[in-house]
Amino acid sequence: MSTATRLPPLQSYGHLLDMDEDKIGHLRDSSGVAEDFPELRRRFDEDGYLFLRGYLPRDRVIAARAEIAQGLAEEGVLDPEYPEMEAVCRAGETGAVFAPRIARNAPAVQELLYSGRLIDFYRQFYGEEVRHYDYTWLRAMRPGKGTNPHCDLPYMGRGTHRHMTCWMPYGDISFELGGLTILEGSHKRMDLLKNYVYRDVDSYCENKPKDRKRAEEGKWTFSGTLSHNPPAVRDKFGGRWLTAEYEAGDLLTFGMFLVHASIDNTTENRFRISSDSRYQRASEPVDDRWIGANPAGHARAAKRGRVC
Repeated sequence: MSTATRLPPLQSYGHLLDMDEDKIGHLRDSSGVAEDFPELRRRFDEDGYLFLRGYLPRDRVIAARAEIAQGLAEEGVLDPEYPEMEAVCRAGETGAVFAPRIARNAPAVQELLYSGRLIDFYRQFYGEEVRHYDYTWLRAMRPGKGTNPHCDLPYMGRGTHRHMTCWMPYGDISFELGGLTILEGSHKRMDLLKNYVYRDVDSYCENKPKDRKRAEEGKWTFSGTLSHNPPAVRDKFGGRWLTAEYEAGDLLTFGMFLVHASIDNTTENRFRISSDSRYQRASEPVDDRWIGANPAGHARAAKRGRVC
């Protein structure tokens, strides 16, 4: 993995990012204070995220990747001419493979995310018992556009607003494969976020026939997207887009108000595999869309009408 200070040219959601040093940079690595939870809490309040290199056992992450790769192979999206672990895309297909079903049926993934060192991290960070969502957002991203800028709260804000996301890379992720990027200081820009971040993607105007019809079909009337233009978001919010070349075992966690996106996968034919999982204090209310053996998620059962 590169340790050079200078980042190579990067793009996000099809847009070339401005590579000036005041507009892009590296995530702050907090692995040196990994056991100092008061300092981690201070950094989280300041930065809106924590990045700890090598915090999790690499062998457990690789074991989880093996289960995911097997699941992708069984779904026919991998090129059978290559070893499964290389996660080479079958030719002729585009877009992401969203695979929570693979995560649900992968014991190594479940153990990595919801037991041992990771769950203990959140227990110590919160200073009390925690619970996690029962739904795991597992994605395999083909070459092309990644995820556009957004905050997580519009998708999961019916319980506490103090829960946290863990973004997990399943394998080493170069700048070419892309990875998560966060917008520095954006969690403090409520002057710009307040009219966006508290909206609920599964809420709709029941007195508007078009909105009601979309809800009955299990669709959104608001996608939760902040923008399709990462450079423009940075220009509006200030700060820098921060990212890294990730390695299996790295931990990146952040709160619900932090603007983030992903660097585009510019490889020729390889999947970028990652997951999002969520954690909160057990004492606080939980968003029931993501709890239980078969969480409702964003399906029709989760829609909530209001008069607009």
